[in-house]
This record gives sequence, structure tokens and C-alpha cells, in this order.
Amino acid sequence: VNGQPVLTSFGTLQVGPGFINYNGIGELVDEAASKWTTRAVHLELPMGIHMTVFRWGNYLDMKITMKPLEGGQDGSCGNFNGDLADDTTEAIFNRVGARIESSAMLFSSRAEISFTTEEQEMLRSQCPARTMVDAELQCRKNLPQSATVLQVNACVFDVCFGMNEHALRSAATYASAADQASANSA
Repeated sequence: VNGQPVLTSFGTLQVGPGFINYNGIGELVDEAASKWTTRAVHLELPMGIHMTVFRWGNYLDMKITMKPLEGGQDGSCGNFNGDLADDTTEAIFNRVGARIESSAMLFSSRAEISFTTEEQEMLRSQCPARTMVDAELQCRKNLPQSATVLQVNACVFDVCFGMNEHALRSAATYASAADQASANSA
């Protein structure tokens, strides 16, 4: 919170009008993750917004529960109009760009972007060449001219694997040795 770590172990913290609860409980976004130990951060935010972030060894899953905002909304998860056809990665990038504008962000700062060697290998081995070329063109068009190679690579990864129901299984192939050992002991 405000750039400082909080809840380094399970517990609850009130921040302004909201609450953060870190525990091992939550309805999984993807059942394929059920073989790992659940680490969930629940955020109770103003306007009836509830976010649950599942922290895994090499990625995050997130679930947002809320009512439609007056005047509508749009962002990385779609536009909440009930039409799944316009919530594809490509459609979202075409509407809002590859990155949310700073003025429209829910949080005060952007998360640090990383692109691991595991993601690089997954992209190289599992994203079809034509899709990767199209993704890079789309990302370079939608990202600011000042975008770093890291930002472009992360964007290409999102386009290649966004809304891919098998991406979790693919990502698990490249999970850290610690996660693999944890999964095998469960």
C-alpha cells in the first residue's frame, strides 16, 4: 500500500474505506490451478467492487466482481456489455490500447513489467509465427512510441495467449522448480 509491502502473511488490513484480506481461500478462476497451494488476496473496494488476486509462482489470476458503472466502463477485462465477441484481446487493444491511460488507472502506479526466460521460451515454442508477427505489429501500433522492448514483449505474450484456455497448462510447463515440487507433493 502506497509503495510499502503489507500482509506478508495471512491476515486482514483496512485501507481507507476498503479492506485487504490475504488467505488461502477463494473460488479459483481456473481449476487447473487447484493442484497448487492457494494464496489469495481479496480486495473489498468502494462502489461494491470486489477483486480476488490469486498469486501463483509464475503468474497471477484475477477475478473482479462488480455491478456495471454508471456511464459504462472498458479496460483489460472487457467492457461489461455482455457481448463476449468484443472482449477479445484484439478488440480491447483496438478500443483502449495495449496499456490503460494513467488517468484511468484504479491504482496509483503501474505494476513493474517483467518478461521471464520461461515466458520467452513459451512464446518462442507455442505462439504460431504468423500470430507472433501480427501481435508485434499490433503492440507497436497500440503502445506509445517510447515503449521498451520489455513492454512490447509482454504485450506480444498477452496477444498470443490472451483468452487462451490452455495458457495455464502451457505456463505450468515452464513453472519454477519450486512450484513443480509443491504441485507434486500436494
